[in-house]
Amino acid sequence: MERFESLSYLISHLNIALQQELDTRLKRYELDSKIWPVLFTLWQEEGISQTELSKRCDVANYTMTRLLDNLQVQGFITRHQEADNRRSFQIFLTDNGKALEQDLIHEAEWVNQHFLTALTDSEQVEFMRLLNKVNHFSQ
Repeated sequence: MERFESLSYLISHLNIALQQELDTRLKRYELDSKIWPVLFTLWQEEGISQTELSKRCDVANYTMTRLLDNLQVQGFITRHQEADNRRSFQIFLTDNGKALEQDLIHEAEWVNQHFLTALTDSEQVEFMRLLNKVNHFSQ
């Protein structure tokens, strides 16, 4: 098998390039691509537990703890202890965390467009449809 026939090679190569570009764009905000899934998930639904957030972001719980520690120090999130479980915390965005949404989504959209410009509009739609299909199947 050639490397350009390997799904894992191609996806990995694309993922690295996407993360590098997103990192470059997020540096303006003193952030990096590791926190992108966390913020993106919380913009869609805040108040979820750290455990649920880890699952949705496909990140180990101990890694999520470090990411959340950093976001809390930067003033973007708060943790609220759940009443019925003292070891579980709900994660909420602060006003500063909410204020980042439009700017960071704009940056992510720019990165998407930058990489998708090699495709026609219909190819872009089909590419995203196929990626979603493969990702859904693998879960």
